[in-house]
Amino acid sequence: MKYSFVKDFPGIGACDAYVGAIVSGKKEKKNGCIVCELLAAVDEKRFSGKERQLFSANLFHEGKLMTCVFAGLGEKATSKSVETAFAGAVKEAKKQKPGTVGVLVHPDFADKCVEAVLLADDEFDAHKSEKADEVSYVFYGVEEVQAKEGIVLGEAVRNARRLVNEPSNVMTPAQLATEALLAGADSGFHVKIYDLAEIEKLGMKAFLEVARGSDREPKVIAMSYYGNPESPEVLGLVGKGLCYDSGGYSLKPSTGMETMHTDMGGAGAVIGAISAIAKMKRKVNVTAVVAACENILSAHAYHPGDIIDSMAGKTIEINNTDAEGRVTLADAVTFAIREQKATHIIDVATLTGAAITALGHEITAAVSDSDALWEKTQKAAEPSCEKVWRLPVDEVLGKALDSKVADMRNSSGRAAGTICGGMFIQKFAEGLPWLHLDIAGTSYTDGTAVCPFGATGVGVRLLYHVAKNCEK
Repeated sequence: MKYSFVKDFPGIGACDAYVGAIVSGKKEKKNGCIVCELLAAVDEKRFSGKERQLFSANLFHEGKLMTCVFAGLGEKATSKSVETAFAGAVKEAKKQKPGTVGVLVHPDFADKCVEAVLLADDEFDAHKSEKADEVSYVFYGVEEVQAKEGIVLGEAVRNARRLVNEPSNVMTPAQLATEALLAGADSGFHVKIYDLAEIEKLGMKAFLEVARGSDREPKVIAMSYYGNPESPEVLGLVGKGLCYDSGGYSLKPSTGMETMHTDMGGAGAVIGAISAIAKMKRKVNVTAVVAACENILSAHAYHPGDIIDSMAGKTIEINNTDAEGRVTLADAVTFAIREQKATHIIDVATLTGAAITALGHEITAAVSDSDALWEKTQKAAEPSCEKVWRLPVDEVLGKALDSKVADMRNSSGRAAGTICGGMFIQKFAEGLPWLHLDIAGTSYTDGTAVCPFGATGVGVRLLYHVAKNCEK
């Protein structure tokens, strides 16, 4: 994808298509611009500027045929309406197969306009013989420095999508570790990769139990960025890194297997988030941890009924090998606290189908014992355009995790599955402020205005803005 920035709009004719957005009822002729004149002349019944409304017209000017697409912002421009409008307008304009698209940037939402275009024009075609036609974008009305955050976030989300979209024969734990190293070199954060021998030495026994069914060696990926060395606070981001999940002996049905390479959506989110945080040089200290492995059915795999140890010294009764993500996260959270010195924890995971049942595919479920951390997350939802809903931490519900033979069991059954899944991880947070994001419903899509088919990259922007809210 190519893009450039032009501060002043020179007039129509340089691009094959133009896209823009307006607030409802505010169409007006401006600066003699032919595009604006066209918009002003459009009948109110055809296009009034209502949110999600699109108007497309072909314009013949000085011997050149161009497409103009306008999107409605509703009565007031917001981060979400701007994102939806510009993403929708770009997708509509692309139907005409333009070589260049001029984007008339909204002056109050320059970052969001650029971010929306980068997210909308994104297609995973790495393994196709025929690639999608590349479109060049010219952003009018803004200089590149003014849109830096939008560029950084857009590119971070695109990379996270790519990591998650890659099949498991490509995105192995070793390859994911390599991708983290590349991201660190590009964005400016430190990365250390722990191999099997080092993981064993650390005592990450729960994680290793999940990993031992696969012939592919597990990796612990530890990333760190210190933007405020004078502060003792370190935000710990922990992402579930199951590069493939068969369910183990609690085998998934065949219809549920195809997309299980996306079970490392949490890993993609934290790699993308720390990349953006470092590139924008945010004044905050962040560590991001991924325990990467595969949950595979084999003669070596752990079994239902096993009792396993953990890095924290707590024992776990395994009553469902398909509830493996929380088992890996238990050790990853302990690692983030004890080895990376995290002072507050956010874990991100494609954890439960119950989250989809409760909140569908548009809202991420949150479980937290910290009002302060939840407030920062809730505040981050608007600029990130990611919806989040808090579920309660309830000790009565949490009793479903009690075990007769170990300190806890890893699965509570169907009732309150998302809450109990989160509360299992909470047991390893060592009393620190903690928040769990279940992205099972929001990490993958059949296609939206801002995202094509596949991984959404959810969590990248939300975590970035949480980190931004943690600045002091």
